[in-house]
This record gives sequence, C-alpha cells and structure tokens, in this order.
Amino acid sequence: MVDPEVARLRAENRQLRWDLDERGLALESQLRALFDFMPQLGWTAQPDGSVDFYNRGWYEYTGTTFEEMKGWAWKSVHHAEMLPRVIERWESCLRSGTPFEMEFPLRRRDGAFRWFLTRVNPVRDADGVIRRWVGINTDIDDQRKHVELEVGRFFAMSLDLLCIVGLDGFFKRLNPLWSAILGWTDEELVSKPWLDFVHPDDRGATAGAGSQLNEGASVISFTNRYVCKDGSYRWLEWRARPDGERGMFYAAARDITPRREAEDARDKLREQLIVSDRMASAGTLAAGVAHEINNPLGYMTVNLDMVLEEIRALAGGSSSGRMRELEGMILDARDGAERVRKIVRGMKTFSRVDEESRAVLDVKPVIELSINMAFNEIRHRARLVKDFGEIPLVYADDARLAQVFINLLVNAAQAIPEGNVDANEIRIRTSTDPEGRAVVEVIDTGPGIPDAVLGRMFDAFFTTKAVGVGTGLGLSICHNIVTGLGGDISVTSELGRGTAFRVVLPAAAVQQLPGARARVTPTAPMTRRGAVLVLDDEPPIRVALARVLGDHEVTTVATAMEALALIRSGKHFDIILSDLMMPQMTGMDFYDELAQSSPEDAAKIVFISGGAFTPRAREFLERVANERIEKPFDVKTVRELVRNFLK
Repeated sequence: MVDPEVARLRAENRQLRWDLDERGLALESQLRALFDFMPQLGWTAQPDGSVDFYNRGWYEYTGTTFEEMKGWAWKSVHHAEMLPRVIERWESCLRSGTPFEMEFPLRRRDGAFRWFLTRVNPVRDADGVIRRWVGINTDIDDQRKHVELEVGRFFAMSLDLLCIVGLDGFFKRLNPLWSAILGWTDEELVSKPWLDFVHPDDRGATAGAGSQLNEGASVISFTNRYVCKDGSYRWLEWRARPDGERGMFYAAARDITPRREAEDARDKLREQLIVSDRMASAGTLAAGVAHEINNPLGYMTVNLDMVLEEIRALAGGSSSGRMRELEGMILDARDGAERVRKIVRGMKTFSRVDEESRAVLDVKPVIELSINMAFNEIRHRARLVKDFGEIPLVYADDARLAQVFINLLVNAAQAIPEGNVDANEIRIRTSTDPEGRAVVEVIDTGPGIPDAVLGRMFDAFFTTKAVGVGTGLGLSICHNIVTGLGGDISVTSELGRGTAFRVVLPAAAVQQLPGARARVTPTAPMTRRGAVLVLDDEPPIRVALARVLGDHEVTTVATAMEALALIRSGKHFDIILSDLMMPQMTGMDFYDELAQSSPEDAAKIVFISGGAFTPRAREFLERVANERIEKPFDVKTVRELVRNFLK
C-alpha cells in the first residue's frame, strides 16, 4: 500500500512537469513564430549538426521544403566551390562547441546566388551541455556589391599590381596595371595558374610563399620575376595575406624592375672593377716576368748563335755525323729560345691591355701572337688550321685586338673535349668583305650553342662554362673592344656542327705601318773597325754583346753615370748600345742628359729594350727617333745594326 504522503508528492511532481512542458512548448512555439517573421534566414540544429527547423524566410528564399532540407540536406543550396570549406568550418564548430561565423553564397529559388553572413551559437542546458544550435543567415549581397564597387575603383586607381588568387591557383581578379606592365590580357592571365607566369628559377620560392599563407601566415613578403608577353621579365615585390573564410588570398605587387636593374648594374660594375683590377695585377706581373725572362733570353740567344758559328767554323765544311748532331742540338735549342721569345712577346702585349694605343697595323701578326698564347689550350683538343686570305690594314690597338683573338681561340678550344685531336678542327680565317673591311673568323667543330643561349653570348656575366671556369666577361669585353674600334662581332652556331665567331674591322685610312724604320738592312761587309759602347746592368748581356762585336773596339759599362763620364772625358764612340730600363739612371734619363750636353752623341744611341712596360717608356719611344732592338736579339741583327752605323 502506497503511503498517502508519497502519493501526494508524486502527483504534485507530475503536475509540475506537465506545467513546465506546456510552458516550454509554448515558449518554443513563440520563438519559432518569431523566427518566421525575421527578415533573415533562420534555422536550428541538433547537437550533431543535423537541421531540424527552418523559418519561413529560408523556404521563401530557397524555394524548398523541410523534407528537402532536413538533416544535412542544406548542402544542396551552397556553392560547390565554397561547400568544402563550409563543411570543414561547421564540423570544426561542432567538435569545439564554439560559435561559428562565416560568409558564403546561397542559391536562390531562381538559381542565382547571393552572399550571406551566417552566425551560429550553441544553446546549452544548466549543466553546460549543448542541446541545440541556432543559426541566422543575413543577406549581405548588396553590401558586398558596394564593397566590390569600392574595391573595383581602388583596383583601377592603384599604382600597384593588385590581385585576388583562389586556392586553386588561378587569378580571380586583377587590376588593369597587370595588362599595362606585363602585356597579357585579363583573359590570358586568368586562363592559366598564376605560377605559370613566374620565372622558372623563382617558382620554387614563390610556391613556398604560397604554402606559408595556406599554413596560417598572416602576411608575407617576397620578390620574384614575372614573364611578360614579349618574353622579357619584370621584377615584382609582393605583400600578400590570406582570407581563410573565402578560400583565397589578396596580394599587392610593386614593379621594382628599374631598381633591380640598377642594383644588378652596380653589382656587375663592381665585378668588372674586381676583374679589371685582377687583370691589371696580372698585366703588371706579366710585364715583370717578361722583362726578367728577356734579359737571360737575350744573352742565351746570342750565345747560341755564337756557339753555332764556332761549331760551323770548327767543322770547316766537314759532314761528319757528330758535327751535324751538335749543330742540330744548337738549332733545336735556338728554336726553343724562339718559342720562348714569342711567348714573352705575348706577355708584353697582354701587360698593357688596360692602356689603349692605336696605330695602323697588320692583323696577321696579331693573330700569330694570339695563336702562340692560346696554343696550349688548342693542341690537346683540335687541329689548328690557318686559312689566311688578303686582309687590309686596320687602325687598332694590337694588345686589345690580341685579347679578342686569344679569347675567341680559348673559347673555341674549351668547347671541344680533350683527347680526339684528329676529329676536331679550329680554323682561323682572314678575308676582306665587299665593303673592304678586314674579316677574321674563328670556327670550331665543337658541339654548338643552343638558339636559346646564342642571343646572350655577349651579355656581361653570362657563361655556359662550369662554375670556376669562366667569369662570363670574356665575350662581353671582346664585344666592347671590337665595337669600340668601329667594328662588329657576331656568332653563328649549329648544334652538333660547331660555332663560328666573326670579327669585322674597318680598314685603316692610311695604308702603311707607322714608324717603319729601316733599322736593319743587309749591307756590304764593313770596311772599318768601329768604337762601340755597351751600356747594360746585366753582366751576361754585356759579355754576349762584346763577343758578338769582337771585330770592333767594344767598351762595356754597367751604369749610365759611367757612360756619361766616358763621353764627357772625350772618349769617341761610333755607336752606343744602351738598355732602356735600368736602376738608378734609366736609358731614357741617359738620353735626355746626353741630348742636352752632346746631341751628336745622343743621336748615336740604339736602345736595347726588354719591353717598354711603363707609360713613360712607351711615350719616350714614340717621342725619340733613335733606333732600337728588342731583347732577345740575335747575332745577325746586332752586327748588321752596327755595320749600318759605320757605313
């Protein structure tokens, strides 16, 4: 039997629950009625996210029924491009239990889309448990259109390149400056992924910047190159930020091409100055080395000639095998000395490439000199063929011209792998074109140059050689030298067949070599013994000259002061052989001193030069008309020179 008091309490509790349920149903009914009269699109959902109620505004806008929209069927009225992000955000909201806010388009009953701002909040019970979700969608399409209009005006007026890019990698919107700067139409720009317009070398870094945005970076900055429609590139400096709600990012770029070109030009100038300084240092070193080689080479050459004379005299016409062998040994040594002389001459020429001195000259000796300097690179790779046709004299600087030909020959050699000399050829050809200009071609049978690279061969710092092999300045310098002479340099190539560089130089106006002194001409044997003064700071040179001129009265001194003292003492000399470069008093100072006190003796000086390596020495030799012979000299040249003075 139930206790009457317990029964009474149970009855009151049931009544209270009925009263509360009726009140709750009444309240929910009132809220739903309020929802129906709202201008927004309203809805409610169960804790799992399935929708269980839509207001009248929703049905009127979408033209759907509850049966069509219940649960998760609401996805059917969302835009396909935005739907994945909406679902992702909604599911994240359900997991975290936090409010949800997002802008996205919804399809209207007529199929058109309008933008809505959606706000969703959880409804919790007294224990904090989510019992329901309540969402309100507010139409912001007109507001967005107004904003879009303002954005459009800003896009049109901006001095920067502005764009909106979707997560699919395509441009969604661009301002007119893109077409103005890059040359592409809007249709062309939106037809391909934006990364396709980036310079290939910059795509990796640019894609990495895009990944930073996708991973949550708020704002990023970077620079890259964009390809123009004409194939050129422009440098752009970027700032970009993501819009996770809409699944896109906004970016603004500034064209910094002039600044980058100025910076590149500055960097290139710095590199050129460094290279120029190195070349000047190398030239100074080459000058010193050449001078030091010339002195011993001079007396070595003379002594070899003297030994050869002695052997022939001792042989007395004998044809013995031993005498022929000795003579051959001396001739081989003499040929070696001649090769060294040619190399030293090239070093002397190279040592003054930084100081231009133009003159009317024959190009062929300059080519021969260049071949001597470059031959070590050539001989292990290809046969050298000289195809010399008639060529006019040109007005140029032989040192700079040699630099051009050496560079072309070395490039041709380095284009050919070592080890197959017979199968490869480097041909150097000279001719005269129909306009009377001098033409020099360097043609190799190397692998050739691709068309994409051919147009950049004369660009500064552009090189196809491996790192550490070339600076990329050689052909640029050649181009500057040749065009500075009023000429032209060009290149043609065929893959698998080889490459040809063609240098064209205008003919000189005056068809004669300057300063062509008839210093040494064969004459009849001398009829008298002369007095010769030899002035040189190198003892072996003095001894060698004394031997060569043993039929004369030869006086040798080591300093210019000793020579001046002898002359001032009244000592007579028919010819004075003087070194040009000496310590203390140079041959130039000796001449100037003697020209003041005894001009007739100054006129007898013949300068012996190991190389005029300084500007003063070159200016001096151009100023004075005295004879000169260069070290290393041979016996015949010295004897004939003295003989001419004693005629």
